[in-house]
Amino acid sequence: MEPWLPPAMSYIRSWIEFQHRASQRPGCIVAIAHLDKIVTEYAFGHANLATGEKLTPRHRFRIASHSKSFTAAGIMKLREHGKLRLDDPVGRYVKDLHPQVAGATIAQILSHGAGLTRDGADAGQFADRRPYLGPKELTAELRLPLAIEPNTRLKYSNHGYGLIGLVIEAITAEPYRAWIEREIVDAVGLRETKPDMPLAKGVPFARGHTARLPLERRLVIPGDNPTNAIAPAAGFVSTAGDAARFFAQLAPTAKRSVLSVGSRREMIRKHWRNPHADLEGYYGLGIMSGRTAGWDWLGHSGGFQGYISQTCLIPACDLTMTILTNSVDGWAGIWLGGAMQILRAFATGGAPGRRVRDWTGRWWSLWGAVDLVPIGNLVMVANPHLLNPFMDATEVEVTGRDSGRISLATGYASHGQAVRRTRNKSGRVTDIWLAGGNLKPENVLAAEMERRYGSHKERPAR
Repeated sequence: MEPWLPPAMSYIRSWIEFQHRASQRPGCIVAIAHLDKIVTEYAFGHANLATGEKLTPRHRFRIASHSKSFTAAGIMKLREHGKLRLDDPVGRYVKDLHPQVAGATIAQILSHGAGLTRDGADAGQFADRRPYLGPKELTAELRLPLAIEPNTRLKYSNHGYGLIGLVIEAITAEPYRAWIEREIVDAVGLRETKPDMPLAKGVPFARGHTARLPLERRLVIPGDNPTNAIAPAAGFVSTAGDAARFFAQLAPTAKRSVLSVGSRREMIRKHWRNPHADLEGYYGLGIMSGRTAGWDWLGHSGGFQGYISQTCLIPACDLTMTILTNSVDGWAGIWLGGAMQILRAFATGGAPGRRVRDWTGRWWSLWGAVDLVPIGNLVMVANPHLLNPFMDATEVEVTGRDSGRISLATGYASHGQAVRRTRNKSGRVTDIWLAGGNLKPENVLAAEMERRYGSHKERPAR
């Protein structure tokens, strides 16, 4: 592991903890794998706001569309065993489909290029207004023609992955859940992952939550409904650690995997660019990919009623990170993007040098928190309130034990001015001075604010 990775991962934890607290989301689990070994995992918040149950890394979440990556891996394994070809039409394996649907190839469906309907005429299953479709109901909806011409663009389809599940059942003569659990989940070595509900009694499960609006409070979403024939698209239940381990094994350079290098390369190959999107992104076979902070990544996102999740494998540093959140407005993807910005900052600047190593910590003023983050031979003044805490960050050059100068800052900051630390009689740092700005520990600032404003009463209008 590169020397800069441990301090980078330490600051990621500190930053996400602050973000979770400031945003008042119910819960968040983070797991990071280096190669295919988990090197850190932690949880913040609650598994259930109604009961006050604390969240732990062992709580299972609905990881939703991460399921597609497992299903695509299953197809690639069948292909390696000579059971199918990617250009086979699905009508070869599943009957009673509309002729257009029957003519769609396995590869087209896996890459969302077949032109299939996304969720049918009524997507109420994703809003708890109806149960998820069974095999007969799904097949009935697939007797309708394609929504658009095939091979024209990326057009996401949960129904398509449900159809792939029927293909797997036809080829293996087994239920999808039993086959995928044995041949993919168990083969990878995942012990906290199931393809669908229900879970065994006593298994810790994080409940989903609504957004605060429109009720001005969050309600608990049970989140334990089975997804039936849509399980290959959205049914999986897992922990952040298991999800990170699985995606780490999809890297072409992974030393251990259930798939050949060729299959993994085909899964991550950019089959379609996401059209009509501000951020450049691509889809392969059950795999999303993109570029953040100058690094290529691959993985998947997930959205289930009450849950938002994201996994990214970053080949440049052999890291895989999964973030799971249990509310419909969870910031899993946003926080993962910020974590990549933190990794990039440390990769560029390097591990903290001896002289700056103790210039650290979170310091507060009336305007909020500031993080001192030593990187290389400088101290970065990070803003944990931002989704990229290092955006336009001030840099401090340390000149003495408790002195320094702002060596780089925006034109609206205090470029060139002095920085100093003050200590009490026992030698503990009590204050940070950034130019003329005084920063204190959180508890000290909180007490000061309470004294100054806590008893304030509105003056009567004249």
